[in-house]
Amino acid sequence: MAIDSIRKINSFLKEDTKAAPLAVFRIFFGLIMCISMIRFWYHGWIEKLYLVPKFHFHYAGFDFIKIPGQFTYLLFILCGLTALFVSIGFKYRGSIVLFFLSFTYIELMDKTTYLNHYYFISILGFILIWLPAHCYFSVDAARNEKLKAQFIPRWNIDVLKLMLAIVYVYAGLAKLNYDWLFRAMPLTIWLPSKFDIPLLGSIMHEKWLHYFFSWGGALYDLFIVFLLLWRRTRIFAFMMVLFFHILTRVLFPIGMFPYIMIVGSLIFFEAGFHEKLLSYLSKPFRFSTAFFDNGKTYVKTRIDNFGKKILIVFMVFQLLFPLRNLLYPGSVFWTERGYRFSWRVMLMEKTGYANFKIVNGKTGNRFYVQNDDFLSSFQEKQMSTQPDFILEYGQYLGNHFKSQGHEHVEVYVESYASLNGRSNQVYIDPKVDLMTVNYTQLCNAHITPLND
Repeated sequence: MAIDSIRKINSFLKEDTKAAPLAVFRIFFGLIMCISMIRFWYHGWIEKLYLVPKFHFHYAGFDFIKIPGQFTYLLFILCGLTALFVSIGFKYRGSIVLFFLSFTYIELMDKTTYLNHYYFISILGFILIWLPAHCYFSVDAARNEKLKAQFIPRWNIDVLKLMLAIVYVYAGLAKLNYDWLFRAMPLTIWLPSKFDIPLLGSIMHEKWLHYFFSWGGALYDLFIVFLLLWRRTRIFAFMMVLFFHILTRVLFPIGMFPYIMIVGSLIFFEAGFHEKLLSYLSKPFRFSTAFFDNGKTYVKTRIDNFGKKILIVFMVFQLLFPLRNLLYPGSVFWTERGYRFSWRVMLMEKTGYANFKIVNGKTGNRFYVQNDDFLSSFQEKQMSTQPDFILEYGQYLGNHFKSQGHEHVEVYVESYASLNGRSNQVYIDPKVDLMTVNYTQLCNAHITPLND
């Protein structure tokens, strides 16, 4: 049985398919990322989010990632330019590596800006490093006859389908919780404020609509991939993709994520559809896709063979990592242990308040901190509801005031939080000195239980 399974896996990995779907994915992915970098710059978010704040929150283990001052603009230029090169398939291998590194560096510069789709983009960038997405309909393939190929291993397409499936299914599983299904939270809080939206605005306060969107969103996430995989329901499923993501883009400010998911879903269509799409895209440039239709199969290199092994390990990790919250006690929405990087998309409305007290441990003298002396309003909002933010900021304050000459510094926080419309309650034990604990201790012993 085991030998038969291994043979089937090896046979699958050796199957070939047309390269057009991967080329289409590369083109749209790179183009959207290039537009995203321009959009970020245009709105002034580089300065607002990275250059103005005096303090930046770090991901665990990535404290060495620093804001490079005015060179941050060059970092965005590099990211946008390499995204464009990826789109047209110019110097692809180097471009996709530089895009992945620059985008991921930007993502890691400040934890405050964390979004699921930023993480998703880094993942797609990493996967594309190991795929021959430049062997068809690219500048590289046009210039290099040895590289040009009409066929690639089928798994190069399927690994992207699997990644999209992981995002959707885990997002659906995360919605199978009491608040989402039986309280329609947090949509009951969010939707009434959208009364000015055309057509739907007049019913945004209706309770039945909140439940319809809650249950509909869960069912959509759980089953859309299977509908896209089945040829008979694929057109209907893609229409649902368009409706769902356009609606969420209208209702919520979630940036380019809807467009990424829409163009990503095209990967489920047959190669013939992608060839027609490429033919349409090539018309303005007055050349035919027939130039790339040489009937050849992509010749794998050492990088490709190594990449196959890397991606197998990587995809196993992606299947397991979102489940890590099961190892921790308490509500994942309250403690937020295992919340990030697990495709829990827009599942909670959490508000909070955190007031920090600096105490001289010997004399008992104390004073309170004005958070806006150190944080932007956006940073303060994020900090007040997330335990790791509270701890990092508290310890930063302690070290800051030590450097100012204060002695025997202890840091305490008076914090309150509300989850999905519940009443405010004490969040972090106000008696714990934040200078003496690590994140695990804080979560296990000093976050008060959710009063549900």
